[in-house]
Amino acid sequence: MYMRSHNRGYICMSHLNKAKTAVGFLLWIICWLDVFYSFWERSHSRNVAAVHLVSPTLLGLTMLLATLMVQYERMKGVQSSGIMLIFWLLALLCASVTFRSKILQAQDQAVSGWRYTTFYVYYALLLLALVLSCLSDQMPLFSQAVKDPVRPPHTVFSFGCATDIFLWSVSFRMMLTGYKRPLEEKDLWSLNPEDRSHCVVPQLLRRWTAECHKQPPHGENKEVRAVEESEILIVKSPKKSGEPSLLWALCLTFAPHFLVSCLYKLIQDILMFVGPEILRLLILFVNDPDAPSWQGYFYAALLFVCTCVQSLILQRYFHVCFVSGMRLRTAVIGAIYRKALVISSAARRSSTVGEIVNLMSVDAQRFMDLVTYINMIWSAPLQVVLALYFLWENLGPSVLAGVAVMVLMVPINAVIAMKTKTYQVAQMKNKDSRIKLMNEMLNGIKVLKLYAWEMAFKEKVSQIRENELKVLKKAAYLGAVSTFTWVCAPFLVALSTFSVYVLIDDQNVLDAEKAFVSLALFNILRFPLNMLPMVISSMVQASVSLKRLRVFLSHEELQEDSVERPTAGGSPYSISIEDGVFSWSRSESPTLKRLNVRIPEGSLVAVVGHVGSGKSSLLSALLGEMDKMEGSVSVKGSVAYVPQQAWILNATLKNNIVFGQKRKEAWYHRVVEACALHQDLEILPAGDETEIGEKGVNLSGGQKQRVSLARAVYCDRSVYLLDDPLSAVDAHVGKHIFDYVIGPQGLLKDKTRILVTHGLSYLPQAHLVLVMVDGEITEVGSYQQLKEKEGAFAEFLRMYAANEQSEETGKNHGRYLAWNDHFFCVQMMQSNALWEDGLLVKLSVFFSYLKAIGVLLSIISLLFFLSHNLLSLFANYWLSLWTDDPVVNGTQPNRLMRLGVYGALGVSQGVAVCGYSLSVSIGGILASRFLHQSMLFDVLRSPMSFFERTPSGNLVNRFAKEMDTIDSVIPMILKMFMGSLFNVVGSCIIILVATPMVALIIPFLGVLYFFVQRFYVASSRQLKRLESVSRSPIYTHFSETLLGTSVIRAFGEQERFIHESDQRVDHNQKAYYPGIVANRWLAVRLEFVGNCIVSFAALFAVLARESLSPGIMGLSISYALQVCTLLMSSDVETNIVAVERVKEYSDTEKEVHKPKVEVFFKMLQSWVGGRGSCISCINMRATF
Repeated sequence: MYMRSHNRGYICMSHLNKAKTAVGFLLWIICWLDVFYSFWERSHSRNVAAVHLVSPTLLGLTMLLATLMVQYERMKGVQSSGIMLIFWLLALLCASVTFRSKILQAQDQAVSGWRYTTFYVYYALLLLALVLSCLSDQMPLFSQAVKDPVRPPHTVFSFGCATDIFLWSVSFRMMLTGYKRPLEEKDLWSLNPEDRSHCVVPQLLRRWTAECHKQPPHGENKEVRAVEESEILIVKSPKKSGEPSLLWALCLTFAPHFLVSCLYKLIQDILMFVGPEILRLLILFVNDPDAPSWQGYFYAALLFVCTCVQSLILQRYFHVCFVSGMRLRTAVIGAIYRKALVISSAARRSSTVGEIVNLMSVDAQRFMDLVTYINMIWSAPLQVVLALYFLWENLGPSVLAGVAVMVLMVPINAVIAMKTKTYQVAQMKNKDSRIKLMNEMLNGIKVLKLYAWEMAFKEKVSQIRENELKVLKKAAYLGAVSTFTWVCAPFLVALSTFSVYVLIDDQNVLDAEKAFVSLALFNILRFPLNMLPMVISSMVQASVSLKRLRVFLSHEELQEDSVERPTAGGSPYSISIEDGVFSWSRSESPTLKRLNVRIPEGSLVAVVGHVGSGKSSLLSALLGEMDKMEGSVSVKGSVAYVPQQAWILNATLKNNIVFGQKRKEAWYHRVVEACALHQDLEILPAGDETEIGEKGVNLSGGQKQRVSLARAVYCDRSVYLLDDPLSAVDAHVGKHIFDYVIGPQGLLKDKTRILVTHGLSYLPQAHLVLVMVDGEITEVGSYQQLKEKEGAFAEFLRMYAANEQSEETGKNHGRYLAWNDHFFCVQMMQSNALWEDGLLVKLSVFFSYLKAIGVLLSIISLLFFLSHNLLSLFANYWLSLWTDDPVVNGTQPNRLMRLGVYGALGVSQGVAVCGYSLSVSIGGILASRFLHQSMLFDVLRSPMSFFERTPSGNLVNRFAKEMDTIDSVIPMILKMFMGSLFNVVGSCIIILVATPMVALIIPFLGVLYFFVQRFYVASSRQLKRLESVSRSPIYTHFSETLLGTSVIRAFGEQERFIHESDQRVDHNQKAYYPGIVANRWLAVRLEFVGNCIVSFAALFAVLARESLSPGIMGLSISYALQVCTLLMSSDVETNIVAVERVKEYSDTEKEVHKPKVEVFFKMLQSWVGGRGSCISCINMRATF
């Protein structure tokens, strides 16, 4: 049914498809041969069990169905079927059980040669079918993907790359390109269709809408929810049942794809325990001198195969998780953007730009990080239970002592988790405040520069940052305690278990088999016990983000039915308001009241009144931006809106005017001429193709207003709402615009125009004048009628007549300077991309981070790491010596001494763990403080030209996402990297001591590891840079959208802007997805290196079993099983890019130092000489 509704085209018959079909038919023939053989046996009077007839018959029918399925999928355009892959995998697993039984049966009794032969052929064909199902067929005919020059790997392996080893052909090509030269955007794969915003976001919105509709309507005012989001997180709502569940909506949306990862995780968890069992068999093999050598080689080969299969399944699991996280982030960003376009004005007060940007950057990333390890919630307890089961089999009831230790640690971890949640809420509140203030500073940076307020605002930001770091420091102390308890947990479990085992009975001997199989199981136990607190911490952080996001998505929206849209014809009135009462918030008193007005079609209506009388609010009410409390509003036809503060896009001047409409050259030139922009286009270096900076920084106020007006005129709407567009232009320019655009003879003469103005000269030409006082329309009539009344309008005329006369001279004086003043930086619009250079992260970046931490603290951290790993090595070596102690009269005489030293070494390890956890966390906080202060100082001391060529989204991204990486991610990854590094070095030393012949292999594997990692890192860092560079435009566009939501809604351009935002998110994910694939590519190959070390350690142990003690061999292989933790160094280099991006602004040009300015003014004062002289600047150009 699914394939019938998802026809992807038609695939021509290929060699691969012929091979799949041939294998299927051969399997069908083999099964029917078994059936015929059974009938032949019956005809010769032999007893044949019914199973020999029923089983091959059913198998034959199944194989025939599978063969037909292969052809049907080909006709429906399925390149590689996940259903068939799972089918062949399950068939092979079931046949493997029979395979083992037949081998054991053949050793003990005579067997049927025919059935054994057919079964072995059947088994080989199943294996071949599984391999063929992992390969992908050619593209379907007429498929859109054929036209894509850079296809994603999903189109090459449509089951999502069944195993990462098959990603070689697609990922190797990109990584080879990245190794030769820096990767560019054209080298990236296109995003898979199911990963794009247009597919993912609607699914989440549909589920969320359904959840919202499930909840019964509240009788109370919804405005109660429009409070600070951080307060809602702390103060628990008394009625939880009335809140829609965002978590449930997320689960319904992403669970179907994510549940596949649960299956992979389950298989990997089971395979994890195969290693200790093979280790037990190897130790028994070494202890048994009569055992045949082939057993040892078989165990070594089996260990290699199991570890390789485990690695492939684990990396496939991570691939599914990362893709799920990527989709989740896409959906969350899309939902936030769409919600921001429709939330009410009252709700917007509680959700500032900084808070919403944090939702899109930090909180969305929290979800993404959690998805990767969320399965540990059930997988960790499963691994613990399985480990305890095998430990019980090995050591008996003594393992209960270890269980007691783990149970005691649960309440400690619970307390830490609760405190962490409290700190997380406080940290996010501080982060919101900091980003909010930074956003306001960047928006008003020109004012800060003019008044020299940079250092004052720097102190305000620094104060908020210090509060944030105090919370981080408390969280670091908690993290140190958590790390201490859980890193030491496996050792404490081992110590308590071994202690009870040897003390409850003198006859309990701790030999190599018991000790090192148990040690291998304890090492397995280490991962879930270490990961569980991290996952719980991530869940706590994600729960905070989930609540913040739910609060935002639950905000009150604008009333869709507040403005009626009647069809053309019928009433002669274009706009009518009857008994209208409007407010910006339902909890506040009305802003506009008792409004009754009817405006005929094609009329020019002027709205006048004192400042704060409600003129702009009237236009907002007509746009539906205010809450309609009473009455009705009707607006006939399409609407165009020119706000009082012009809203300019970061695009070309032409695109600002055309605004997504169809280009009409003749009409375009008429509009440009009428709006007095022709002379400006001549001044601009690229004419109307000149890139306008963010918020129109390279345009004067008058030019921005004229561009905004030209946009409205070009769109050719029925109703025009003009909010004082002539106030920012010169008097003669204003007259030109009124005559040629707004007035009775202008381009808009046949349109309905509502003009808010203070210009008295325009009022006589208006058909109707509305006078507003305190939110009410007090007088309505023509100019002459109102003038004769001697009411509020006459008073308005007398007040503004004198002001208009004085303002005119000032405008004419400053006009020419404004043009020159604002166009000096036009050449800055060369590119929004900041940098994409360099193949390597320079060592200076690492040194900068270490310098920010402090040399002394770095050395202390290194010594703690070294001490911990040396103590761990010596403790395990001591255990191997203990297991080799001779047994005298059924007991080991020195067991108490051995146990005491083993325990002392464990306690020393705990102290070292606590030391390095504290030192790295505190060092990370010191580095965060230094880097943030340096970046803040560098940015604020940059000249004004820097801000005009750098989008504010890039800067906000540095202070939000990159600083969050430096605060939280880098210290954690450094701890993991150092731990992995010392573990690998220690494991290699132990393996070399136990089996010196491994020294022949380790250098070769080391070179292979180094080459593979360097090969990967060259592309990985470039992908990280491309992802970081493409992330900033998301926030830039979002901030730009928030400033112009009323204009976007007025023009009805919501869908176009949503599409633009989705494209930017997809562009960012297009750089992120290859990083996921490259990461898995590296992990498979590095784990292969680790698996080789494991297999060679086992192989050489088998070769040297006569000279090798069981204790040393057990120690060697148990350490070798841990070697597959080599990946983290690449993560360090990938994430250290955040430090590089933060340090980047230290190299930009800075303003002139203050002493030089003071010298200039002293010289100026000496020139003037105190004689009351004045300085005239003629035709002067200057920059900040």
